[in-house]
Amino acid sequence: MSNINTIIFDLGGVLIDWNPMYVYKDYFESEEKRNYFFEHICTSEWNEEQDAGRSIVEATQTLIAQFPDWEQPIRDYYGRWTDMLNGPIHETVALFRQLKELNKYKMYALTNWQADLFNIALVRYDFLHWFDGRVVSGEEKMRKPFPEFYQLLLDRYNVKPGEALFIDDNLRNVKAAEQLGIRSIHFKSPQQLLESLKDFQAL
Repeated sequence: MSNINTIIFDLGGVLIDWNPMYVYKDYFESEEKRNYFFEHICTSEWNEEQDAGRSIVEATQTLIAQFPDWEQPIRDYYGRWTDMLNGPIHETVALFRQLKELNKYKMYALTNWQADLFNIALVRYDFLHWFDGRVVSGEEKMRKPFPEFYQLLLDRYNVKPGEALFIDDNLRNVKAAEQLGIRSIHFKSPQQLLESLKDFQAL
């Protein structure tokens, strides 16, 4: 039998469909220009600085000073950020509800998310209030995949790594959790998550 008593969810890409392509798919006149923008200007590393606590205002102004020719697309990254939120991934939310209704598990969220922007999600999505606790990178000034961020959740909610199951769509974050002794599922689709939960005898 499984000894799992705690399930930890990532949010973006697992429970919430967030993707900058909802804004930028046809934004530029060429795919090359779009690729350049994400590879050299609004990079994932730049975005993660905001996840780790930097304000979106500071991040935007700093980048415009560096790349003035790209001012409007830089402004639109956070100016149109809500357009990147395509809503819940309903099949995963249904699995979350199913797990919660079993009354067997403590349910937590561990998310890389800029603090002010996370408040928008909290207003939009009721299921974010179902968790027994949430640890948000922008509020804590640290983020995945750094081990101290996972440890913060374990310590705050008295979770034993060997009794927890972690779900994330980013393989880097999954591997970091496994290094701490937390069994993990690399999320690829709701159907795959269902099968993996059955494999762990969690559902």
